[in-house]
Amino acid sequence: MLAVGPDIRLYADPVCPFAHLALRWLDEVARQRPVAVEVRLMSLAILGESDPARPPESSRGTESAWRPVRVGAAVARREGPEGLRAFVTDFGTRYHRDGVRGRDEVLRRTLAALGLGDLHAAADSDELDAEIRRGHAEGTGPVGLDVGTPVVHVDDVAFFGPVLGAVPRGGDALDVLDGAVALAREPAFCELKRTRTGDLSFD
Repeated sequence: MLAVGPDIRLYADPVCPFAHLALRWLDEVARQRPVAVEVRLMSLAILGESDPARPPESSRGTESAWRPVRVGAAVARREGPEGLRAFVTDFGTRYHRDGVRGRDEVLRRTLAALGLGDLHAAADSDELDAEIRRGHAEGTGPVGLDVGTPVVHVDDVAFFGPVLGAVPRGGDALDVLDGAVALAREPAFCELKRTRTGDLSFD
């Protein structure tokens, strides 16, 4: 077993299915090891701004991507890290696992379930955008710009991913964490990738 510190930070955009799977994977890790998993926000919309290949007509989709992150930031401001984690978990479960469509509809249901319905207005406000950008930069700074979400920070290392098609269970979940951290601790390591096959599983 690799020595991994007690604090793990997951930077996630709620609309990303791989971020949702990564959170559920880390939940599985936390059931077996004394680690604390903190969820922080990053933004696919911000990532898109640095993509020179992004067509101008994609701006509408980018604006839509801002909305769940803005609401998440408002939840974090009011409810703290545990509130943010509950929001990201509930949103992801409804949107990715249950297949509820329409991000605003998912936002409304999630906020209602958490008793935070009044925070839906934050989706249309740029009040917290600077704070979101600072958190995004904090998360992606150690791994570079050519990444997506999720980004994981463990001890003194950070890495993009893992990109999972399903949630590893039991010892497999621990092996994935140990392997990822071992690779990330090697200064010469840059990237390991293979083509994804099959559908995503949120079971």
